[in-house]
Amino acid sequence: MEENYTQNQDITSTSSVEIEGGKKKNKERTERGIDTMFRTTLNNHNNLSGMVDNKANILLSVNAIIISVSLTTIIPKLDNPSNAHLIIPTLILIISSVIAITFAILATRPSITNGSFTRKEVEDKKVNLLFFGNFYKMSFEDYSWAMNELIKDKEYVYNSMIKDLYNLGIVLEKKYRLLRIAYTFFMFGIIISVVAFLVAFKFR
Repeated sequence: MEENYTQNQDITSTSSVEIEGGKKKNKERTERGIDTMFRTTLNNHNNLSGMVDNKANILLSVNAIIISVSLTTIIPKLDNPSNAHLIIPTLILIISSVIAITFAILATRPSITNGSFTRKEVEDKKVNLLFFGNFYKMSFEDYSWAMNELIKDKEYVYNSMIKDLYNLGIVLEKKYRLLRIAYTFFMFGIIISVVAFLVAFKFR
């Protein structure tokens, strides 16, 4: 009887250890999955931001060439009365290019933040220490203290990462909206100016 009781105790202890080990492994897998999710999402946000900047740079270059050619080639010829029919199409082309450039610049223009935080904000977990715009004016000692407070609290770390991703998403939406407006003005400006040039040459 005693042997059976001892064996049952051993089996129960082994089962408890296995259950605890299984829970620990599941927890580690869950944490790795969360880390992978944050890393993947952050990389996607950064890639999308890079795409916006590249598209804006292309638009800036193309419109800068259009304005440069218009100013050096077409506009000097508008003084001649025989070229008066080109004034309106040229103005449409230049104005649409200027508007497209303006919105492309707004899409890539960085926002300025205050660059500092208080100890109370760190203690209340209200500041995102993962974004450089919140600490670039702080001393290294204050930032080091704040980061040590951050890494002590796993919930604070995850909340900071969530806030970082959310803010990146807000910035991306603004960039894409402005870039869409820029491309819309560029597209319709080119179409309207080409039609205007054709009409001007036809009814000259």
